[in-house]
Amino acid sequence: MATFGTVTATQPHNPNKDIEVAQPPNDGISSMCFNPKANFLVATSWDNQVRCWEIQGNGASVPKAGTAHDQPVLCSAWKDDGTTVFSGGCDKQAKMWPLMSGGAASTVGVHDAPINKMAWIAEMNLLVTASWDKTIKYWDTRQPTPAHTQALPERPYALSVRHPLMVVATADRHIIVYNLASPQTEYKRVISPLKYQTRCVATFPDRSGYLVGSIEGRVAVQHVEESQQPKNFTFKCHRDGNDIYAVNSIDFHPQFGTFATTGSDGAYNFWDKDSKQRLKAMQRCSLPISCSAFNHDGTIFGYAVSYDWSKGAENHNPAVNKNYLLLHATQENEVKAKAKSTTTTTRR
Repeated sequence: MATFGTVTATQPHNPNKDIEVAQPPNDGISSMCFNPKANFLVATSWDNQVRCWEIQGNGASVPKAGTAHDQPVLCSAWKDDGTTVFSGGCDKQAKMWPLMSGGAASTVGVHDAPINKMAWIAEMNLLVTASWDKTIKYWDTRQPTPAHTQALPERPYALSVRHPLMVVATADRHIIVYNLASPQTEYKRVISPLKYQTRCVATFPDRSGYLVGSIEGRVAVQHVEESQQPKNFTFKCHRDGNDIYAVNSIDFHPQFGTFATTGSDGAYNFWDKDSKQRLKAMQRCSLPISCSAFNHDGTIFGYAVSYDWSKGAENHNPAVNKNYLLLHATQENEVKAKAKSTTTTTRR
């Protein structure tokens, strides 16, 4: 587990005394992702910027580099070898930034509307982008045209890939499952079991299913195959009495298969779906948590405390609502499933 320096003062935006990343974005933080090989963190934001920090062993962060789009940036992803960052946004462009070699960013894909989700598929050596033009496109970054364009029933809201499983959630509560062995064909299309708008999805580490989070403080645990449908269930989270908040992100721990949720209530929690229990509930921050990510070995949970517009423009005061990137050094008892207790009975 990571060993960070001690934070002694409690701030409203940081009640859990986590480590703050230096020089955070100046506007709403839209995505974040860790390098798959080392502790470099990338975050995108509504000020058109893509920023990278190096995270040191004591939790200290060093701003490393940055690049920009022409309009707000909405999503990001690392290449599997840790050398390159991809980003997409409101300028309708997917950009490739060879960050580790010091190269400049270049456009590798274009949509007809903003790009709001993306992922690098290492097994196919392709970048997949999802856009409000109601398509997903696969890009060989060496070619100017997409390798394939797939029509969606509506605008995409969430995307998650663990090859060969890819799950895309769209408006009107559609959830489309793809087997990437045949990306031109939908493997399955269902309506979300949650009654309200989908906010996020996360594919299981074993690729047998996925989690769905909605704006109504609820998560669904879904399995792909019909034979496993009896295992499906939903649970409530990110609620406070009668106040209900959106689930903004879901991230699986890379080692233990447990997961974290974050919400508009400013809280992050760790869960174990197999035992159907919450492992740890953290104190609520004073602003929503807009996005989050584990680092490559799960010793750091990073999250963005940043206004998510869940209460409209009238509740956004830029002078007060600052943006923060925070790093939580995970403890094993927070993120590892608890051992099942066994009771033995001795017959007399």
